[in-house]
Amino acid sequence: MSTVVNICPEECDAPLLAEDEPGPFEVYNPGGHAPLVIVSDHASRRVPRVLGDLGLASEHFDLHIAYDIGADMITRRLADRLDARAVIATYSRLVIDLNRQPGDPGCIPEISDNVTVPANQGLTEKQATCRIETLHTPYHEAINREIASVWRRDDKPPALFSIHSFTPSLNGEDRFWDIGVLWNRDPRMAVPLVEQLRHWDGLHVGDNEPYSGRELAYTIDTHGAAGGIANCAVEIRQDHCATSEEAGHWADILADGLRHILSLDGVHEVQNF
Repeated sequence: MSTVVNICPEECDAPLLAEDEPGPFEVYNPGGHAPLVIVSDHASRRVPRVLGDLGLASEHFDLHIAYDIGADMITRRLADRLDARAVIATYSRLVIDLNRQPGDPGCIPEISDNVTVPANQGLTEKQATCRIETLHTPYHEAINREIASVWRRDDKPPALFSIHSFTPSLNGEDRFWDIGVLWNRDPRMAVPLVEQLRHWDGLHVGDNEPYSGRELAYTIDTHGAAGGIANCAVEIRQDHCATSEEAGHWADILADGLRHILSLDGVHEVQNF
């Protein structure tokens, strides 16, 4: 049975997160030596205790609307293989979508993939601001800190790499890609990564498919493109990355490509495209 906690914590001066709950992000492998920061916006399906289950059934939290299946495992394994640090979100995109601009209706979705989210209906400005200040802002501040830390250490900017996963079908249409590389104007990571991935036999690689980085890529645009830092994101098909073994396989594939890319001329320079 689904439940909604109707008392809004910010209306009764209680915090959104209790002291014994995880913070809004985790920095995995802090101090990693690679000139790279990995991020995972939709790694978790956790909901703050005070919000109950948002009024949804338990099975909704097994779906893509709640989190990017496999993204957490791939992010950690890739960070291990490259000795890179990673910033990993710890709460569900149904509570707040960290890859959306605050104020965008999709940032606190009232409906996600045709599923109504009862606890997100008609939030007051104070309620929305509480979620932004508790979860969204600290996550993005953490990314800024890790980029700055690596930059100061190396005296050159790190690259930024974001990991997502996508559903094998959407609106009745099958998506045949195994992985997609998303990017906007900066080709320094994306173009060689697409080339590297296409060397793998049988791998169907999308270039700005099934989503386009030119349409929506808040995190890499904010922390990468806006500062002239090399960046891109990947979307991996969920039915190919849901197990630990599959996640390890993708981490191997991505590590192979990124090792080459991180050594290329110009990747660790500030360039505006």
